[in-house]
Amino acid sequence: MAAPKKGRRPAGGQSRPGRALALILIAMVALTGGMFWSGHTTPRLGIDLAGGTSITLKAKAEPGQESAVNETNMNTAVSIIERRVNGLGVSEAEVQTQGRENIIVNIPRGTNEKQAREQVGTTAQLYFRPVLAVAAAAPQPMPTGTASGSPSAAPKPSASGATAGEKSATPTATASTQGRALTEALKAPSPTPTGTPKATQTPQPKQTPDPATAALEQKFTTLNCLDPKQRTAAGQGVLPAQPTVACGKNAIGQWEKYLLGPAEVEGKDVDNAKAAIDQRSGQWIVDMEFTGAGSKKFQSITSKLSQQTEPQNQFAIVLDGEVVSAPRVQTTLSASAQISGSFNQQSAQDLGNILSYGALPLAFQTQSVDTVTAALGGDQLEAGLIAGAIGLALVIIYLVAYYRGLSLIAILSLGVSALLTYVIMALLGPAIGFALNLPAVCGAIVAIGITADSFIVYFERIRDELREGRTLRPAVERAWPRARRTILVSDFVSFLAAAVLFLVTVGKVQGFAFTLGLTTLLDVVVVFLFTKPVMTLLARTKFFGNGHAWSGLDPKRLGAKPPLRRTRRANASVAGPVDPKEA
Repeated sequence: MAAPKKGRRPAGGQSRPGRALALILIAMVALTGGMFWSGHTTPRLGIDLAGGTSITLKAKAEPGQESAVNETNMNTAVSIIERRVNGLGVSEAEVQTQGRENIIVNIPRGTNEKQAREQVGTTAQLYFRPVLAVAAAAPQPMPTGTASGSPSAAPKPSASGATAGEKSATPTATASTQGRALTEALKAPSPTPTGTPKATQTPQPKQTPDPATAALEQKFTTLNCLDPKQRTAAGQGVLPAQPTVACGKNAIGQWEKYLLGPAEVEGKDVDNAKAAIDQRSGQWIVDMEFTGAGSKKFQSITSKLSQQTEPQNQFAIVLDGEVVSAPRVQTTLSASAQISGSFNQQSAQDLGNILSYGALPLAFQTQSVDTVTAALGGDQLEAGLIAGAIGLALVIIYLVAYYRGLSLIAILSLGVSALLTYVIMALLGPAIGFALNLPAVCGAIVAIGITADSFIVYFERIRDELREGRTLRPAVERAWPRARRTILVSDFVSFLAAAVLFLVTVGKVQGFAFTLGLTTLLDVVVVFLFTKPVMTLLARTKFFGNGHAWSGLDPKRLGAKPPLRRTRRANASVAGPVDPKEA
């Protein structure tokens, strides 16, 4: 007796739908648990829904470069500011031009707003200046003689070509070292040698101190970096080729004042900078790479600084007139360098962010900082949610009226999709800084129609199979391959449109595109792992399998043909041999 042939599964068959349901259930439980574990149980709201801060910046060209305020430089500045803010994890920040010389920066509430405001406000050019002297923040007298006293020590970062240098203590400059630094840096004339007998001494003309040198010396001596107003005013209006003074914090958070030489390297010479962990020491460092022209400049200045003693072997990274870091130079550097010191992850990332995005083509002044309320956005959100609820109710009424029992599967699938969307949005807030704004809410509402359309495609394919005379269980499996193909093509087109929209737009429109793309992907997941398995299981029940009048799958109401097996027998009898009596 021949062995029975193994039966073939119906096309698109799913012998174990419980596996798919278990998989999506585990995913839902894991994501929901992660949401409660993180403490972020609600999505982060954008500035139009939660309020936030609006900063107005006004472009200001450097002296003699008034033509620099043009459309090209303004657009470049917008791009850099946007990358700088978003580099801090502040997603959904809006940066756009207003008029010819203004830039508006909107930062939503609930992000690291304070940090973003600080970096948005520091929009001047970035310079690398050699350090000539360092002193305590408060004003100190500068006697002509050698000052005595124990200098204070503070850890300073260091720069090296390959590995991070050791932390060292840089003494605060005393009065005498301040005087020597000023003399060397500003090339003040040396005094006439003494010791020759008065009778034979040749009279020398009396040398007059350089007024610029005296003014800078007085400014450095009297500068008080503990005063916020003086910190802001220090170094303002100074050209890159001129020496200047500036304030900055050391590694332990104390303010210091710096005497700085002319700028040797500009921010535009930095090609890339990022925070990293040194493999040897395990400490946070900042890796820095320069452009071709910047490498030559940096090599020239570091070759000079590496031969000096502290603090003259330091270079200051100056942004908007403030020293953000002053690392020591251990050796001659060129194309790349590492800045090491008392960094933690946050401070290393901040410095890398400043170095990467600090080179703006224009200087900017903060014109205003305003708090934006969410009252208008809240009203619009309420109206949008009402509209969404009405639309959802109409979809459910249509499904119940037309599909009857099948509407239960569609409603459950919509609920699963809504839950996954909510949980993922709540998790994306702290993860990537995603903020939910009004256009994003619109994208979620539009997704209701996309998801419902997938269910309708599948249900109609099943009904077509029933009209052909098949019973429900094979109809469910035979309808799936064709419905699956249509669903994938439709969702691919929607996702492609969302991706293109996200890439070519900015601001709030990106929120709409992101939400639309996310919900489209979730539609595929829900249809494959929930809708199809549930339909397979319900097809085995009497209510759906026997075609109950309220199941939505009643063959009589669908106008089904006679069963296919009877049709085949009739066709076989017609094709068989003719009865002799009839002949």
